Parts: sequence; structure tokens; C-alpha cells
Amino acid sequence: MSDGPPRSLRTLLARLRLDVSPLRESRDFRLLLGSSMISMLGGVLTMVAVPYQMKQLTGSYVAVGLVSLAEFVPMVVCGLWGGAIADALDRRKIVIWSEAGLCVTSVLLAANAVLLPRAAQIPVLYVVAALAAGLASVRQPSEQAIINRVLKLDQMGAAFAIQSLARNTGMIVGPAIGGVVVVALGPAVSYGADVVTFVLSLVLLVRVRPVPLIREDGGASLRSLVEGVRYAVRRPDLMGTYLVDIAAMVFAFSNALYPFLADELHAPAALGVLYAAGGVGSVIASLTSGWTSHVHRHGRAVIVAAALWGAGVALASIMPNIWLMAAFLAVAGGADMISGVFRGTIWNQTIPDEYRGRLAGIELLSYSTGPMLGDTRAGLLAQAGGARFSLGVGGLLCMGAVAAMAAALPRFRTYDARTDEHALAERARREAAAAS
Repeated sequence: MSDGPPRSLRTLLARLRLDVSPLRESRDFRLLLGSSMISMLGGVLTMVAVPYQMKQLTGSYVAVGLVSLAEFVPMVVCGLWGGAIADALDRRKIVIWSEAGLCVTSVLLAANAVLLPRAAQIPVLYVVAALAAGLASVRQPSEQAIINRVLKLDQMGAAFAIQSLARNTGMIVGPAIGGVVVVALGPAVSYGADVVTFVLSLVLLVRVRPVPLIREDGGASLRSLVEGVRYAVRRPDLMGTYLVDIAAMVFAFSNALYPFLADELHAPAALGVLYAAGGVGSVIASLTSGWTSHVHRHGRAVIVAAALWGAGVALASIMPNIWLMAAFLAVAGGADMISGVFRGTIWNQTIPDEYRGRLAGIELLSYSTGPMLGDTRAGLLAQAGGARFSLGVGGLLCMGAVAAMAAALPRFRTYDARTDEHALAERARREAAAAS
């Protein structure tokens, strides 16, 4: 009688299983992840409530769209500046004070919804949305730089997969809950619930241990920010991670097309299936990401995964019904998550701590601006040839752009964590620090 699955199958399943060692071994990572999850769930409530409230107040598509535009500039400026101060000031304090500031913005939104006349609420929504985007962008580089210090270098890929699992699960469940809350109870209740989540998040953050900072002469300044950019430009392997991700998102990110595609497929009621598909694929890829720790040629892995993202989008464009289209969008979402794992591993295993905050700011821009530009590209192509044309051409352009980047950046294409000089230097620094 069989004692269970064959050894080869057990080995395969073990390799696929999500590596949870960062959660098991690092108390501070658990606290940071818990804080981020709670804060994100509250943030999703506000993310749903702000455009809903703007629609109630104005009934204007343009007014709702301008909320994202109001958030864009603060996100870019504060993302870069947040990276600079993360390398010069106490990162834990930056995270805590940014989170407290975000809590205040939700208090302001709740007060705005309850106390001010309808006409007066509109400019406040724009201003507070911009402020919240700036504070979130300041917070993120410091948080990522702390995670880099509280985990072992070989746990970075697993940590990214765990963070991605939490983020994508929240983005699947959160909007559904947010939609019910804001429609049934109103924007003010959504903002109030967000305030509660920020308080709970802060309770966890204050328990994170301080992380000693490797300081630079001169502190945070425009000069230090420029030096961070120069460091990135001097590293073709890093530039490859940024450029491939931006190209993939600009050419193949197409969420703006989903309402039109749902109508074309005669399934407008299933629109949420298209929006959720990428997140579902990412969750599945996260849960089966154990194999990524056995891959060492991370540059090649990023290239292959980004090309698969484009291929999934292109194939989705020719599917005859919404379920098959969603299936290929899920494949694309899973490939994008795997690309992110390997990009994050390169970042966290090779960037010296004194540059980690500034480079995290650049990373934030690389994966945040691409989707915004991608939706713009999708709309323009759809205007010229229709939604399916835009989706399919975008996927093909993504594959072509990724191939061009791979050809133009051989140092990125051949990156190997076992032999790369920056990876070896960072590992040696960590070992020396642990021995002292």
C-alpha cells in the first residue's frame, strides 16, 4: 500500500510551496507586514470612496479622472525625496510619522464629508488626495529599506512573494468590501473605518525595533538624490529592471479597456472578473513561488516573465468570451508577479544600504508611473482601432520592447547572483557586520 505521493512529486510540491521563512524568523518583518496589510485594507476603502464621492458631487467623468492627476505629481516628487531622506534620517520614524500623517488625511476626508457644504467638498478632495499620495510615497522607500535590513539576503525573494500575496489578496477582497460600505453607509463611514485601520497599523509600527542607519556625509539633499540616480545609471543590471518594468506596463497595462471589453463580450455584469483576473493570477503565483529561490540568473528570469506578461495580454485579446479572456489575464498577472520577485531580489541583494532608500524611491516610480501611462496608451490605441486591437497590439509591443531591452543590456541579461560583483560585495558586507 502506498505511503503517499512519490518522492519526486513531494520534492516538486516542496519546491513550489511559498517560502514563509521571513515570517517565521523575523519579528520586525511580521510587524511591518501586518501594519501594511491593515493600512492597505483601510486605504482601499478610501480609494473606492474618493472617486465615488466625487461622482456624487459632480457627476463628471473628468472631475473623477482629475483625482488621479492630482495624485501623480506628489507621488513622483515625494517618492524621490522620500528615498533621499530614507538614507539620511531614522527610517522607522519616517514610516511612523508618514503613517500618522495618512491617518490625519483620512480624518480630514471624514470631516469634509460630514461638515462642509457639497460645493466646498470638491477642492478638499483634490488637495487631501494629493497630500495622501505624497505621504504614502514618502513612507514606502523607508519601509522597504527597513525590510532589507531585518531579513537575510537570501530571503528577499520570499519576502517579495509574501508581500505580493498580501497586497493582491487585499486588492481582490478590498474593493468589493469598499464598494458595499460606501454605497450602503456613505463616504464618511469609509473614511472613518480607514482612520481606525491607521490607528491599528501605528500600534504595530511603534513596536518595530530601531534600525541603525549607515549615514552619508551631507544628509538628505538634492545632491544626494542626484547621486542616487547616478548610482542607478552606472548599474546596467539595475537599469534593466526599471526599464523592462516600465516598458511592460506602458505597452501592456490596459485596465482602462476592461469596461469596453466587457460590453463587447456581452458580459457587462462580469466586469469585476476582468479587474480581478490579474490579482488572482498573482496570488496563485505567490503561493507557488518556492521554486524562485533556486533560480540564480535573475536578469534572464525578469526578461522571460515580462515577455510572458505581454504574451498573456496579447492572447487575451483574441479570446471569444470573458472567462477565457480572464484566464489569460490571470496568466499575465502571475507572470508579472514573478517578474517582480526577481526584480526585488536584484534590488535587495545588490544595493548597498547607504543607497537603499534613494533607489527604493526610483523603484517606486518605475512600477507606479508605468500603469498610469499604460492606461493612457491603451485609450489612444483603442480610439484608433478598438479595445481588442489596443489590448493585442499592446501585448505584442511589450514583448518586442522586452526583447529590445534584453539585447541592449547584456549585463542585465547575464546577471547571476552567484557571480555578480555587487551581490558578492553586499553579501560580504552583511557577513562582516554579523561577525563584528
